[in-house]
Amino acid sequence: TSRTGTVIRRAETPLFWVGALTVASLALWLLYRLLSGFRIWVLGNGQLLSPKLGKWAVVTGATDGIGKSYAEELARRGFAMMLISRSQEKLDDVARSLEEQHKVETRTIAVDFGKTDIYPKIEAGLSGLEIGVLVNNVGVSYPYPEYYLHIPDLDNFITNTINVNMTSVCQVTSAPTLDFYIFLVFRSKGVILNISSASGMYPVPLLTVYSATKAFVDFFSRGLQEEYRRQGIIIQSVLPFFVATKMTRIRKPTLDKPTPERYVAAELTTVGLQSQTNGYFPHAVMGWVTTRLVPSSIVIFLGAQMNRRQRTGYLQRRKLREQKNGVSFKNE
Repeated sequence: TSRTGTVIRRAETPLFWVGALTVASLALWLLYRLLSGFRIWVLGNGQLLSPKLGKWAVVTGATDGIGKSYAEELARRGFAMMLISRSQEKLDDVARSLEEQHKVETRTIAVDFGKTDIYPKIEAGLSGLEIGVLVNNVGVSYPYPEYYLHIPDLDNFITNTINVNMTSVCQVTSAPTLDFYIFLVFRSKGVILNISSASGMYPVPLLTVYSATKAFVDFFSRGLQEEYRRQGIIIQSVLPFFVATKMTRIRKPTLDKPTPERYVAAELTTVGLQSQTNGYFPHAVMGWVTTRLVPSSIVIFLGAQMNRRQRTGYLQRRKLREQKNGVSFKNE
């Protein structure tokens, strides 16, 4: 008994210091996380994006949703705007609005990002511009959640989705060629925002192709950031959850489903502070929960269940519409 007591007393001091160091480490880690969160989500980095980076900002998919909100916010900050999207009519409307509201110069390039022969036209349009910010936003999703082999016109769907969501990001980033090098690398300043999606953080069944292409955008962005960060270029991967846009078909914004304007205003304050961001504090919480707390197998399962329900609802509504219009319906 005496010997046991002696051993315990000898172990008390080392155990005390191990416990103390553990508690201190956890306290310091928590303090660091709180201060980092305060720096990102409260103080922000809102003054970084200005025409000091370069006169022009380029936004793809600039006529609707998040892309349009990026164009409006960057124009408000004084950038001349190069708008790239498919519809010349919509481009003209957005350009006219920006010129009237913010008194900035605008230019437009109308191209279909589903095609691959468009990049000489884009390169010619960007030639000679002092580009400070590039927002690779253009994207396309499913018309409704669907099993891979049941996707209507699957071959064209695959080609179009890859061209719009993946090829565009690679090609537009390199389109200015020598001008890109001069204005970004040589000047050691410039920002590229690649709009991915929270769907790219883990597989989302029944939106599998979309999810996979957005995962590519995230990996591509983070790889380029490491390649060029020493030159002072910021390349950010942006992974929003649901935003109330035409693509998501969400009409009524909520705290966790913000308007594009609210989302973009929040996201731009994270530029230079996070190379990979959900862009909006409620989305950051959701991202932390779904990647750190909940096993990925559960996230994938729940995503599949949600999309199966949405698929069933969509097909039922379509069947009723087609029956009402006297059109035969094939249940897929």
